[in-house]
Amino acid sequence: MPAAKRSQRWVWMAALLGGAVFAVQGGEYSTLDLFRQKEREATLRRAVDSLQHEVDSLTALRKQVRTDARVQERIARERYGMVRGDKEIVYRFIDANPAKP
Repeated sequence: MPAAKRSQRWVWMAALLGGAVFAVQGGEYSTLDLFRQKEREATLRRAVDSLQHEVDSLTALRKQVRTDARVQERIARERYGMVRGDKEIVYRFIDANPAKP
């Protein structure tokens, strides 16, 4: 085979190989970009699932606060320092030397 035909064949093979590489990696989104997007999608799905779980928990807590007397009493005692009737006394201790900010 003459040297000119061999070099022409190598040029065509290189062009075909270059075209194949461009078909896989070229364009607006390369194969690596698609893998990164799939990874980002999975991360976002996990975040959405976590947030949905938190919303469900808060919805259940809201329902309990509205309907459950025990939960309402616990919140009143813990947050607002309320007591039940004359049978209970609340002791509050005040620091004589409060920490200066």
